[in-house]
Amino acid sequence: MVKRKSASNFEEGWNYEAKVIEIEGIIAGIEAGELQLEEVFEQFAKAVEYLRQCESFLQQRQQQVDLLIETLSDE
Repeated sequence: MVKRKSASNFEEGWNYEAKVIEIEGIIAGIEAGELQLEEVFEQFAKAVEYLRQCESFLQQRQQQVDLLIETLSDE
């Protein structure tokens, strides 16, 4: 039997869609060309971190879906 993992590693209130909107805002700011070079690098680093968080979130949800499908298959 497969055991469930405990709660996810994401803080309460963390929101995938909100992070995507933040990433899009960062990209728009960079593309606008109004930032100093140092700010571009800071914003880019922030966007990369948000993308990593989103990827991790999606991987966890995929594992949950896989577990549910496996559970249904076992029944």
